[in-house]
Amino acid sequence: MLLAIDCGNTNTVFSIWDGEKFIATWRTATEWQRTADQYYVWLTSLMQFQKLDVHIDEVIVSSTVPRVVWNLRVFADRYFDCRPWVVGKPDCLLPRMPRVDEGTQVGPDRLVNTAGAYDRHGGNLIVVDFGTATTFDVVAHDGAYVGGVIAPGVNLSLEALHNAAAALPHVDISKPQAVIGTNTVACMQSGVFWGYIGLVREICARIKAERGLPMQVISTGGLAPLFQQAETLFDAFEDDLTMHGLTVIHRYNKDNA
Repeated sequence: MLLAIDCGNTNTVFSIWDGEKFIATWRTATEWQRTADQYYVWLTSLMQFQKLDVHIDEVIVSSTVPRVVWNLRVFADRYFDCRPWVVGKPDCLLPRMPRVDEGTQVGPDRLVNTAGAYDRHGGNLIVVDFGTATTFDVVAHDGAYVGGVIAPGVNLSLEALHNAAAALPHVDISKPQAVIGTNTVACMQSGVFWGYIGLVREICARIKAERGLPMQVISTGGLAPLFQQAETLFDAFEDDLTMHGLTVIHRYNKDNA
């Protein structure tokens, strides 16, 4: 079976794929100091808790944190006796190579989201991922990543506002009852919520105008459903887009080995 690992700036997700579906998914905080042995103890404890008796013999990794890749490689080699595919490395093939400026390194998460979205929705897409950063990935008609936009993440913006202004509290993002806030928390929530609604709408509109053709907007990430409550910003929401993209890239590498 395949172990798919998506390591983001904030969280790392481990999912076991049986060839047709994910049979288990777990999430942990991303810590570059974590050793291969610690990963194994953590993972096997969760597997035992869920009474999963499976044989993992393949691993694929996407990581936006380069410092964790070494320990994940050791983890795969030591405990599953396999060399993992690492998205973004030369030996990990992509269904379509990105078409960007020469010398540009595209984040592995964006390559994986592109592969997953194209597999499910075809080409001419804008993939909006609400993570530590809010990213917009433009997927061409043939499934190639052709560029995008990076904006500060929602929670990152709230944290920066709290840290930079001593009088402003830490607040959780939610849909405000009204645009005009009548207390500090409501004012902050309204600014962030409606500010990001405007940001997503405007950036997607400008991407579509620049490309000059109809495009579907696909959202992913934990906060995407929250923003969908306000207006119809997205044509579809995919809660497992990144993990699905990892299975697509894994299958492509196996078929072309």
